[in-house]
Amino acid sequence: MYTQAMDIPSGDRDEPSVKSDAQYEAEFEAKLARGDFIEPKDWMPERYRKTLIRQISQHAHSEIVGMLPEGGWITRAPTLERKCILLAKVQDEAGHGMYLYSAAETLGVSRDELIEALHSGKAKYSSIFNYPTKTWADIGVVGWLVDGAAIMNQIPLTRCSYGPYARAMIRVCKEESFHQRQGYDLLLTLMKGSEDQRAMVQDAVNRWWWPSLMMFGPHDSESTNSGDSMKWGIKRISNDELRQKFVDATVPQAQLLGVSLPDPDLKVDGATGHWTVGPIDWSEFWNVVNGKGECNEERLSDRVKAWEDGAWVREAALAHAQKKRHRDCVAA
Repeated sequence: MYTQAMDIPSGDRDEPSVKSDAQYEAEFEAKLARGDFIEPKDWMPERYRKTLIRQISQHAHSEIVGMLPEGGWITRAPTLERKCILLAKVQDEAGHGMYLYSAAETLGVSRDELIEALHSGKAKYSSIFNYPTKTWADIGVVGWLVDGAAIMNQIPLTRCSYGPYARAMIRVCKEESFHQRQGYDLLLTLMKGSEDQRAMVQDAVNRWWWPSLMMFGPHDSESTNSGDSMKWGIKRISNDELRQKFVDATVPQAQLLGVSLPDPDLKVDGATGHWTVGPIDWSEFWNVVNGKGECNEERLSDRVKAWEDGAWVREAALAHAQKKRHRDCVAA
């Protein structure tokens, strides 16, 4: 595992053994100014490292917890094709979590530490996954709106200043694009069906629209972490800008789908050409973030149970690796 202690050069005998903090800071800032990636062995400010650990781990937790709202529908999918699609999607989300945990580990934190923080409630994940998926239409809406919002958030991360995170996001974004398309295709199919199916889609849209807008985080003026993240190039576009891009892209899709978005104040701004939305209920957002959402306890309980139930697999894998190392040593 990489640590910053590995990155301090020894220098020549005629020169100081290490550079001053100011020199390292200047080199770090110069890399950011040039648009270079910061790599695991590069010197970085401690606040930059901790900010990355917080953001990447929360992202990884969100991918892992995000498997739960959809995983319960795998056995209830209406056709074999839909079952296979959903199974592949949930598998993708697991892979995304593994990529991201690996990226976080390059910052000197162990995966066990990250998972313990999740299971103890110290670490956060996206509040959107604390809402229930009540009907099959919810699975389509999660793909369309939730994954659509995720893509809007994640594409700028492919240009994140931290190399391992940026590179991991390239594949993640490609797969999330597929997830959004399969969700929208599912909804199009339902909207061509019976009146009850169309009503089911509209009900799901009504329940997921506002939480999807909240996925981008608080307004820029109220976001406590955005300042440093923007300054360091971890984040490239602000919360409100991303939310606006999402609304502008999604309203025409809703019109094509034939559903109405549950916002009486939704309208086009004649001066800017952008769609504007009504006020967001941030009290609901903070209520869910702080553990009082409809499914918070259920989601965390399910994750802890899965971790405990899988202990024997981890133990067996470690035992197998140890035996293999012993055999290799004997053979050598």
